[in-house]
Amino acid sequence: MTESVTLTVTGMKCGGCENTVKTKLQAVEGVNSVTPAFKSNAVAVEFDGDKVNLDTIKSVITQAGFTVE
Repeated sequence: MTESVTLTVTGMKCGGCENTVKTKLQAVEGVNSVTPAFKSNAVAVEFDGDKVNLDTIKSVITQAGFTVE
């Protein structure tokens, strides 16, 4: 089942930060699309809820060095 969520992520300061978040999340099985926006502290994620859960997505962002609020 496809799910969508927009998370508030702090610590992204530039396009490089956006790219890091996008690359890390796209490597997770079940993540279909990632749209980060550092100016609005947001990351929109579309994912297959049967393959990956929200806690895993948040954990990947945290492990990349950013804070999910």
